[in-house]
Amino acid sequence: MQAPNTIEALDASALTRLNAYLSKHVPDFDGIQELSKFEGGQSNPTYRLSTATRNYVLRTKPAPASELLPSAHAIDREYRVISALGRAGIPVPETFVHCEDEGIIGREFYLMGFVSGRIFWDQALPPLSASERAAIYGEMNRVIAALHSVDPADAGLADFGKPGNYFGRQISRWTKQYRASQTQVQPAMEQLIEWLPGHIPEGEETCIVHGDFRLDNLVFHPTEPRVIAILDWELATLGNPLADFSYHCLGYRIAPHQFRGIAGLDLPALGIPSEQAYIAMYCDRTGRNRIDDWEYYIAYNLFRLAAILQGITKRAEDGTATAADAARVGAQARELAELGWAAALRCRKRG
Repeated sequence: MQAPNTIEALDASALTRLNAYLSKHVPDFDGIQELSKFEGGQSNPTYRLSTATRNYVLRTKPAPASELLPSAHAIDREYRVISALGRAGIPVPETFVHCEDEGIIGREFYLMGFVSGRIFWDQALPPLSASERAAIYGEMNRVIAALHSVDPADAGLADFGKPGNYFGRQISRWTKQYRASQTQVQPAMEQLIEWLPGHIPEGEETCIVHGDFRLDNLVFHPTEPRVIAILDWELATLGNPLADFSYHCLGYRIAPHQFRGIAGLDLPALGIPSEQAYIAMYCDRTGRNRIDDWEYYIAYNLFRLAAILQGITKRAEDGTATAADAARVGAQARELAELGWAAALRCRKRG
């Protein structure tokens, strides 16, 4: 995990209250020595909390709270799903305590373990050899397939989301989010908003979905191609695994300058599996013969990502964005929407 930027995260009285609370509720907690904020991330502020004997991660609701998509700030859900999946054998950080009392630091928070390892931001994995890249991609594929294979009821998460009509509900949700944060007319988004609801593929599958499963939300072992923690569960719910997996595969459609994608690169030379090979790996691990309607899932997820980035644009304009590069990231919304509409057109031609 990258080194954080030290900031004055809390005033002295809040820090004292936090220290007393954690000392009471976390086993062997021996006092806060440093609290510093991690760079990156757009929604829920995340801090590294250090004591004399170990490091933790403090995850909080935003301050001030955003009015956009409040469910994305439901950190009680994050804490619940991370705790449940840890018991199910999925690689996640260890959880310690969830605090709803805003009187402690002025907002809800939870504490989990700090996982020391490697985080890769560039999907082309430039520091690695071809064989190492192949191993990293194979491991990502294995972990998302393992996540989608967890039975929600067995994990105690049967009520973690609404059953049925996942795409319909998600399209409606992200359309509302987009409308709430819209700053200008984007023709491709308007076309996707009109087209997507009427062309949802048949069939209904439900599993635990991460919602933002991508390379830089994974912590890898310091020397091995092994995922030791999946981070950032704020969009997790019960949903369609193909929605989650196709989002994970968006890098194949996005160029390096567009959200660090790998489209247009020489994948064989890099040792990175092709999109079709990567899909085949997932199908093999999840017992599928194939995935139909792939272009629809790609179009849907590009629409969804564009809506998310539009929200970042709005927060940047309002001065409430968490990350320093929020304005730059949000400006990519239009381009991703255009890619999404292009995928929809391919889907229409095949249908």
